Amino acid sequence: MAKLSIQEIMEAIKELTILELNDLVTACEEEFGVSAAAGVMVAAAPGAAAEEKTEFDVELTETGSEKIKVIKVVREITGLGLKEAKDVTEGTPKVLKEGVSKDEADAIKAKLEEVGAKVTLK
Repeated sequence: MAKLSIQEIMEAIKELTILELNDLVTACEEEFGVSAAAGVMVAAAPGAAAEEKTEFDVELTETGSEKIKVIKVVREITGLGLKEAKDVTEGTPKVLKEGVSKDEADAIKAKLEEVGAKVTLK
């Protein structure tokens, strides 16, 4: 069998249907004992570890027993109206703020935890 160049292989792959491409990926995973998804995760990990995270998302994970106090703090943080803040607290987990600094994220977390809510920084 003649050895195909990478370009020839790529041209052949471009002609496959989605189902055929899925079968090809599955066959490669079985043949070589690898996972296509794992390769992507490994490739992304070194870049993420190299730089320090500067922006955080503040997620309200659980409301806790003091729901009314949590609603008040959510209103203060987000500027939402009463109904919208209530909907946010009832729809947990919910991201309250995106792309905030570490200091601001910590301050928001402290305010919410003070009234019994559980918060996750992402």
